[in-house]
Amino acid sequence: MDADTRPTSAATPAGLARTQAVAAGAVVLLFGSFLLFGVGFAQPETIHNAAHDTRHSFTFPCH
Repeated sequence: MDADTRPTSAATPAGLARTQAVAAGAVVLLFGSFLLFGVGFAQPETIHNAAHDTRHSFTFPCH
């Protein structure tokens, strides 16, 4: 038999777990970037002031 019938790495439990971990990491990275830059550079004063102290504690320049 010439065909290789072994499962691919993505079909194995370890491969599936790694794929899910990478996908979750990408989602977290995108969400975190949105929060940092979306709130950090927000124009409405209410949003800016809501996260003001947190931004400064992480040395994020906001003004």
